[in-house]
Formats: sequence, C-alpha cells, structure tokens
Amino acid sequence: MNSHWVPGNRITLLENGEAYFPRVFEAIAAAEHEVLLETFILFDDKVGRELQQALLLAAGRGAVVHVLVDGWGSPDLPPSFTQPLLDAGVRLRSFEPARRLLGARVNMLRRMHHKLVVVDGRRAFVGGINYSLDHLAEFGPLAKQDYAVEVEGPLVGQIQAFCRANLDTPQPARHDWLQRWRAIRHRRSGLEALGEGAVAAFVTRDNRGHRTDIERHYRAAVRSAHERVLIANAYFFPGYRFLRDLRHAARRGVRVDLILQGWPDQPWVQKASALLYGHLMRAGVNVYEYLERPLHAKVAVVDDLWATVGSSNLDPTSLSLNLEANVVVRDAAFAQHLSGRLENLMQRGCQRVLLPTPGRLRSAWIALRSLVVFHVLRRYPTWARLTGTSAPQVVPMRTDSA
Repeated sequence: MNSHWVPGNRITLLENGEAYFPRVFEAIAAAEHEVLLETFILFDDKVGRELQQALLLAAGRGAVVHVLVDGWGSPDLPPSFTQPLLDAGVRLRSFEPARRLLGARVNMLRRMHHKLVVVDGRRAFVGGINYSLDHLAEFGPLAKQDYAVEVEGPLVGQIQAFCRANLDTPQPARHDWLQRWRAIRHRRSGLEALGEGAVAAFVTRDNRGHRTDIERHYRAAVRSAHERVLIANAYFFPGYRFLRDLRHAARRGVRVDLILQGWPDQPWVQKASALLYGHLMRAGVNVYEYLERPLHAKVAVVDDLWATVGSSNLDPTSLSLNLEANVVVRDAAFAQHLSGRLENLMQRGCQRVLLPTPGRLRSAWIALRSLVVFHVLRRYPTWARLTGTSAPQVVPMRTDSA
C-alpha cells in the first residue's frame, strides 16, 4: 500500500496555519462517522483549544474519534484539556510517552512525526503543520512558515487504512464494511467529478519495512529532472547519495534551488546545513536562506510536474529515525501552484548565499571540518539505533498521566 500511485485525486495546497486550521477544524467539526488524527505537537493554547472544540463536536455527533499525539512533542497536556475529550469518548493515545531521568526527558529518538487527519474516509490532511499558535502570524516574528495539503479522492482510503493500522483495536467489522463501501462510492463520484484528477501516492517512513521510501522518491525525482529542482526544507542535512544526486543534476544543466533556514528556530541546524553549502554551490546548486521568519517547510517541486508535501525533513532524524508521512503528487497544475508559492517566498524573504573565497589555508580547514562533521552526522542514525530497537509504546492517555 505504501507508495502506491492512484489517479483521480483533488490536492489543495494549504499555506500556514491561516489556511490550514480553518479547513481542518471545519472538516472535523462536521464529521459524521470517524475522525483519525495523528500529530507530533498538540499544545493547550488557542489553536489546541479550537481543535479540542472541533473534536468534541464530532464526538458529540456520534463519530468515533481517535487522537494520537507524540509523547515528546506533546508532553504536558493538562487534565483541563484532556478530561473533556475523554468524557466525550475521544480515544486519546500517546506515542512513546516521555520518560524522565532526574527531571529531564531522555527518549527523544524515533519519534512519531506525522501530521495526519482523516475525516469520514472522504477528506485527509497531510503536511508539516502542528497544532500550536506558532503556526499563525499573530504569534509574532517567530511564527513558522509551513505547508500542508488537503486530499480528496481515492488516496484518502490509503491514508485512512494507514491511520487505522496504528490503532490499538480494530474497528467493528460492520463499520469496516460500511467504510469500504463509502470509499468505493466516493472514489467513483470523485473520478466522475475530477476526470483523471491528480495522480498521487501516500509515502511513509518507519523503522521496519519502509526505512528509505521517502528519500527514494526524492532521489528518483532529482535524478530524472530535466529543467528544475526546487526544495524548501527546514532541517537540511541529507546523506551522501542525495547530495551527489543534487550535484549531478546541477552539473548536467538542471537549475537546482534550495530554500533553507536563515532565521532558524534551532541555531545549530543552520550551522550544520552551512557546512554543505560550499560542496553544493561549487557544483552549481543555488542556496537561498529564508530570513522573514523560521522556515518549517518540507516541500519540493521538480520540473513543475512532480511535487511533495509532508512531515519529513531532509536530515538524519527524519530520513533514518522518525516516523514520517508525505504525499507525492504527479500533477502539473498542483506542482506549478506550489512552485509559484515558493518563488514568491524566494523573492519576498530570501537571500542568496554567495560562495566565499577564503585563503588557501582557510579553505583547507573549512573542507576538512566539513568532511569530519558530515561523516559524524551521517553516522548519527546508526549510532542512535544502538540505544535500543524495542517496539514503541502507544498507550491510552489518562487524566492522571496527561
């Protein structure tokens, strides 16, 4: 099921919380049968409480509501937030609740980094936007720049099946049969309304059978590029093969543009990415830093025909440790729209990074330092796996442990 291409989809780009939250909350509040939601971060703030109210409306209508949050990203939800949901029948669960050693959280590896919503098997949302106020401009200068997509069509069935597979207990057989019938009916009506629609795939990364699926989709697109590769990514430090593909594309005449963080929410991220700048730019890759506010995007466009939006960064944590989910789209209209929005981002808030010309001794030191750091970080996922490979725990959330 993972990476299975299906036609007949309507894919709508949603930029930042201003576009994303109203669509998601409206869909959830109107749910009649089922809501499946997985998120890395859910905070008890203005945005989190709006989500809470939408979930309560769905549960009050009789919909089955499942919410899975990551125990590291959402560690401190108070009883005042969780108890009304539990009382309404919402099934709250936590992925790997944060363990503490001397008051400090210690299990930060292999996180559930998904941002997924499926409503009634008819609409799905996939992207990088969490449920927190810092995804709205009103948060201030540190508000994040990010993207998600709304999906309608047969791909929703794949996303729904994926989320259901993460549940502790299966749905009753009658409900499963009913949902399959609705999905088939919706697919037929969707194909009639959309014609062929967008061809799309739901691609995930886990620590079992799909360790490199997202990276393989990226690399295949870059290797097949003829005119342009445009990537906007918050945490950029991919492996050698990915970097080699970008350099080869630039050397064969493809315009390769990277939009990376210039105002990082975590300063070390920019420093790590900067170690790669010279290696890429000497091959003809263009690097731009987004300076308007923190960049949280995980999106890309190739040749205005291929695009991806999702939760996966291009760093060792996302590509080798975390559980991630992206939608990959082969549709000219969607790809061109996303490309246009990224072009606007480049013109409005980016500064191009120029290749420095230091002296010979300093050049040698920079090259040596970059080489050492690159190989240390490249091996980081392998070392991290040595800390334990036990299956992650997904536990029901109770008021006394929220």
